Parts: sequence; C-alpha cells; structure tokens
Amino acid sequence: MASLKDVAQLAGVSMMTVSRVINNAPRVTPATRQRVEEAIKQLHYVPDLSAQKIRGQANKPRTLAVLAEDTATTPFSVDLLLAIEQTALRLGWDSFIINVSAADDRQRAVRELLAHRPDGIIYTTMGLRKIQLPEALQGLPVVLANCVSDDPHLASYIPDDYQAQYDATRYLLTRGYQRPLCYWLPEHELAPTARRLGFEHAWCDAGKSLDQVTQLHMPKGDEGYLAFASVLATHITPPSLAYDVVVCGNDRAAFVAYQQLLTMGIKIPHEMAVIGFDNLVGVGHLFLPGLTTLQLPHYQIGEHAARHLIEQWDKPGLHKLACPLLERQSITERSGQ
Repeated sequence: MASLKDVAQLAGVSMMTVSRVINNAPRVTPATRQRVEEAIKQLHYVPDLSAQKIRGQANKPRTLAVLAEDTATTPFSVDLLLAIEQTALRLGWDSFIINVSAADDRQRAVRELLAHRPDGIIYTTMGLRKIQLPEALQGLPVVLANCVSDDPHLASYIPDDYQAQYDATRYLLTRGYQRPLCYWLPEHELAPTARRLGFEHAWCDAGKSLDQVTQLHMPKGDEGYLAFASVLATHITPPSLAYDVVVCGNDRAAFVAYQQLLTMGIKIPHEMAVIGFDNLVGVGHLFLPGLTTLQLPHYQIGEHAARHLIEQWDKPGLHKLACPLLERQSITERSGQ
C-alpha cells in the first residue's frame, strides 16, 4: 500500500506539500497540485485516517474491515456480520463495516475502507456469487465470505450447497418419497446449480431415474416466487396427486408452496410434503406445520473468515461449510405407502 512518502517522491515534492494538497490548503501552485494529484492516482494512495496508526498508539487493538456488497442491508447478513464482530471482539480486535449498495459505489467504498488502514479485510456478498477483487485490494490480507473468485491465492468460505442438497435428498428417500416436484432458484447461478446437482447425484446414486422427477427453475426476481403458485396449480390436481413432495429452492418458495397447497385443500405433510433451504431469518421456525429445511451456515462463515485473518491461517482456496438439516413437521415417514 502506497505511503505519503511514496507520493512525495513520485511527485518530486516534500511530504508537507502532499499533505497540503490532500487537505486543500492554500499556497500550493496549480502545477504542483496537479503533479501530486497525478501521483496519488497512479499509486492508488488513500489518506490514513486510522487513529490507531498514529505514532505511540501501536499497542491499540488491530482492526478488521468488512466490505459488504449488498449484505449489510439484508436479514441474511445478521448472523454473518454478528459472527465477524463477536469473533474479532473475543480475540481482541476491532471491526467496522463499509456497505456497498450498488456496483458504481464500489470504488468509493474501497477508498473509504482503505483510508482507515485495516489490518485485515473481509469481502462479503449477499447471495453466493463470483467476484473480481478490486485492484486496490489485491495483495492485501483479504478473505472472501459467501463469495468466490478465480484467484487461487484467496481464501473463500461458502456454504456447501451441493452436499447439503445431496444429504437432504437421501433423507427424503429413506422416508419413502418417490415423486418429487423441484422448484429451483434461477438457473445458471452458483447456489441453485450446486443444489440441483446434489439432488440429481443423490437421486441417481439411489438407483432412480431422473425421468421420475419434475424439475423447474424460477425466473429471476420476486415474480418468480409468485409464479410458483401457478406452477403448483398446473402440476397438482387433487384428488389424484402426481407428486408426494415439493423440493423448494429456498424457504421463500416454500412459503408460497404452503399457501397454494393449503388453499387447494392439500394437507401437509400427510398428502404432500415440503422441504426448503436457508432457514429464513425470523420466519423459518414459524411455518405451520414446521418446515423441514437446511440451515445456511452464515455464522460459521463469518467466524471462519475472521479467524482466518486474525490467526493468520495459511489456507488459500475454497472452503465449504456444512448446512445442517433441520427436521420439522413438513416431512413425515412414508415407508410402505
């Protein structure tokens, strides 16, 4: 990371002159100001705003910065961000969050974050996605949380969506379910691709054909959830039921499934079972009957990311964390039926 001295040397001026330019002080000629500003831009220099870096303050706690892309404003972020804060506090570090609310806001957020000279950076996103690490962060101590990158040197902590759906499918099979209707999240995204693959591998490993399964992907946007009601009404025609379980891409889809099935007079789980994914924050435990679902490991992701930086783990690459199955009343034993 460039220093004030580096800027001064490149611009051919004193460090005091650089400081005057940064602080818009008078008595700096236009030509000198231009040279300093060009040096700042070339070196990606940002001012050091961290009071902990002031001379004589080196014994102060070290700091974790969280660059939260669409994360800090969503309910799913609660456990992840809480884990980072609690883990840092427990290990004697401070932490702060810089939120990125739009793609064109990322550059501003990165400058603000670096101005505080953090000792470690956690880059996190809402929804599993691939990111390109901003150039200004490359080479710094960065860990990814709930996102991935093509850079093999970066450590990344994400949910194990594949294994979770594989295990959930085996769970359904052991309880006698044979005719699933699957409504996955939008196609070509990382999480639904892994979940569908986990389902298909578990199904085929049990000696079954995918011809027995109806699989659909919802369109992007909230309208995809509303469309699920029409999908169910089209595919399910009481009293003869073509399916015995609805496999939902997440708990929001399961919420729609509950409403539509119950409106159609179909009893859950005795006539048709439902399984979700996510354990929706603040809602997952309120389904009646209780929704069997998979818990996204957001707290564990945040804890591992924080410990990776604080304890200086030498573990680059992708790290997948388990999504535990939460057994509730929306799945019942159907063996022998």
